[in-house]
Amino acid sequence: MHNIGTREFIIALLFGALHGLFTLFIVLSSIWVCLALWVQQPFGWLGSRIIIGIWIAFALSMAGLYFNGHIISRRTDILIYLLAFACSLVWYFSITARQDRDWNPEVANMLSYEKHGDVITLHNVRNFNWHPDGTYDVRWETRTFDLNQLNGINIITSYWMGPQIAHTLVSFEFKNQQPLVFSIEIRKEKTEEFSAVGGFFRKYELSLIASDEKDIVYTRSNIRKEQVYNFPVNMPRSEQKALFLEYLKKSDELRAQPKWYNTLTSNCTTLIFDMVQAINPYQLPKDYRLIASGYLPNYLYDLKALNQNISLKQWYQIAHINPRTEHFEQLSDQSSEHFSQIVRQGLPKAD
Repeated sequence: MHNIGTREFIIALLFGALHGLFTLFIVLSSIWVCLALWVQQPFGWLGSRIIIGIWIAFALSMAGLYFNGHIISRRTDILIYLLAFACSLVWYFSITARQDRDWNPEVANMLSYEKHGDVITLHNVRNFNWHPDGTYDVRWETRTFDLNQLNGINIITSYWMGPQIAHTLVSFEFKNQQPLVFSIEIRKEKTEEFSAVGGFFRKYELSLIASDEKDIVYTRSNIRKEQVYNFPVNMPRSEQKALFLEYLKKSDELRAQPKWYNTLTSNCTTLIFDMVQAINPYQLPKDYRLIASGYLPNYLYDLKALNQNISLKQWYQIAHINPRTEHFEQLSDQSSEHFSQIVRQGLPKAD
């Protein structure tokens, strides 16, 4: 048997490793391109699928199934693929977020405000009246808040896709009026539905909604039948005020320049983390639970942001609002004030 030398063996090994890495690049980049084409459909429904089919065939040939090897050389194949992938990157990153689409009424209006010292007047506060069949009466309001009256902050998690994933909302309590909830949402068009995959590929713009609890919490617990939990968070008053102002800053940014929602990096939880980090003098630990947002309460508990006199298991029991709100429609008092009281029944005050 012919013995190959050490040098030849190392060279063969390196070429094999490079081939494996390039094949992996082909596979991953092709998955990305095909999903982007599937979501965006730049050539229409049929045209985009034809392009996807052509791309898959070419990628398979590049990965080792040389359907066209007798026509085009290997080196030319590589150059064509890299050029096509570069063009796809240019196309994708040229897709710009917009403000002028035909928006779903739930996210049609953008938050704006006037600030006079610590007194904030918010315009376009959402306070829809929801019906059991999921329809609603559109109602946008102007409300004024004195930040000196801040009296607490709550993290609300709404589970809509198993225990790992939850939508995160932040509710600010005031001594002299109803709580106000901020929620980072996808800004859907009238014809759109949410897709987690679409959220990776510039399908939805970002929206910041300020809302009454009877609207944005009630619709999740009582209309969509999501499992909703309300956690009072330990946070100094100065940081509560600073976080409220961070939300206003975020609304300024979105009005000035629309941004894309991203399922992984710019979602309802990661953006809250960024805002909290901006006002916190200490570096907060980054954690997988910021992505697997259903475990955010566990993260808060480990940071001692939740009352430590109660076990985490007990927290999940007492923070669960659905058992308290499920018969709300049958009550004689269906006011926003009463709903917010019910949501907080049995909860300890934060430190």
